[in-house]
Amino acid sequence: MRRLLPQWSDWAPAARSPWADLLAGLMVALVALPLALGFGVSSGMGAAAGLATAVIAGAAAAVFGGSRFQVSGPTGAMTVVLVPIAHTHGHSGVLAVGLLAGMMLLMLAATGIGRAVRYIPVPVIEGFTAGIAVVIALQQIPNALGITDPAREKVWQSAYLAADEFFSAPTWHAPGMAVLVAAAILTGGRFAPKLPVAVVAVALATGVAQVFDTDLTPIGAIPQGLAAPSLKFLEPGQLDALIVPAFAVAALAALESLLSATAADAMAVSASHDPDRELFGQGIANLAAPLFGGVPATGAIARTAVNVRSGARTRLAALTHALLLAAIAYLATGPVAHIPLAAIAGVLLATTVRMVETASLTAIARASRTEAAIMIATFVVTVVMDLLTAVMAGVALAVTLALRAVAREARLRQEPLGPSDHTDTEQHLLREHIVAYRIEGPLFFAAAHRFLLELTEVADVRVVILRMSHVTTLDTTGALVLRDAIRKLEHRHITVLLSGTRPDHLRQLTTIAALPRDHAAALFDDTPTAIDHARELVLHERTPGGAPHDERTDPTPSDGTRTHPAP
Repeated sequence: MRRLLPQWSDWAPAARSPWADLLAGLMVALVALPLALGFGVSSGMGAAAGLATAVIAGAAAAVFGGSRFQVSGPTGAMTVVLVPIAHTHGHSGVLAVGLLAGMMLLMLAATGIGRAVRYIPVPVIEGFTAGIAVVIALQQIPNALGITDPAREKVWQSAYLAADEFFSAPTWHAPGMAVLVAAAILTGGRFAPKLPVAVVAVALATGVAQVFDTDLTPIGAIPQGLAAPSLKFLEPGQLDALIVPAFAVAALAALESLLSATAADAMAVSASHDPDRELFGQGIANLAAPLFGGVPATGAIARTAVNVRSGARTRLAALTHALLLAAIAYLATGPVAHIPLAAIAGVLLATTVRMVETASLTAIARASRTEAAIMIATFVVTVVMDLLTAVMAGVALAVTLALRAVAREARLRQEPLGPSDHTDTEQHLLREHIVAYRIEGPLFFAAAHRFLLELTEVADVRVVILRMSHVTTLDTTGALVLRDAIRKLEHRHITVLLSGTRPDHLRQLTTIAALPRDHAAALFDDTPTAIDHARELVLHERTPGGAPHDERTDPTPSDGTRTHPAP
């Protein structure tokens, strides 16, 4: 546990020179405020829950997490998972899921599973990132159109019903404000990336709504401070129903946090996060946030990127961001309550546009049809179903296609027997009755059956030599298929010889009895020795009585015709 706990070395640089981190924390707080409110509303728990999550989870993850740049809080990807949970189990169910997910994250940290994120293919990451952007955009359609959310389990259903209701009696205040706020953020992000354009745009939109007394729906009253909710004890049946949603939340929190930390390492210089400690920090954050009415949290890619680009050097910046948001929760809840939901929808719509890396998507699509298929499949499943299912499906598809590609590397190639001191007639005989094959690449379950079909098609030979030195991988399935092939050949009275078999492969073949029956005389260190032995076998069988073959004394020439001595 000691390696998972905070160390003084994490904070020593900040103590010596804190100003860069304090300024970066201020910038992140300005960006995080509208996002926290928006994601709280989108999750179905309300703006206060989003703000509480940003404060409590942000502070806990900053202290206990494994990345010095990571900024944690409510995210769009998490809202995708939380909406159906809130719809089915209510607010108390979401809080209970957060606590369960926090415990699961602590167990994942203890098992060291965090390092597995490096094996997720890039097309899967890009596919679900684009899918998340589309889902978040669909979530904002009701608020952007000024329609009360129909609260369907699937976001595309809610978006469709909201659009249908809007076009039956359209009013343009809400969509106009959402578009203007989004356009201002995107334009400002391009030409003035270091300015808190999102905060300015939301503030101006709120002022316009107040001055002109529009019919825009505001966020509503936000409880001052961070009050602990009344947590209810769950019945055993209710707890069982929340295990699967909690697992989904924990898996998403682990995945998104580790990906965000990896992205921060790529943006910073000489940075490296501890994945197990990051999971530990996210576990603490998700245990603490529900105690103050917060939703489950993850590392936030957008806010972490702002943190790095604003000059952060240590985890003090993320902690400063959380403390500033806490000050807003206690001192500025009144003004925040009047922010129109349409303005928050505009902020999140702009966020979705900035989430999608068009250049990366285009590069993957052009690089390989296989990777393009993985990316598209992950994207579609993310939008239609959910993120966790999408990641699992994307990884499964990537593994399947990768195995197919590796399996194609396994080849069975016939090799020439090479020169010898035998006569031309004997050489012709040997070529007719001896065949040598070189097995190349991995001989495992994905390639084994194709190998069996190719090998057992051998016909009209007496000896088959299998050159095993180029076999890179041999699993149990491959070994069993090789045993079946050898037995089929031996059943046809074909002798099988093995050459150059690696010691580890030889042990595996011996264990499952996959060697030729007379394996003491069938194993050779090199192929030339095996070929010489095969020649002896064939020539010995072709000589009457087993005597050495000599055309000068044998009345039966090698061409099969019989001659009679002259009288």
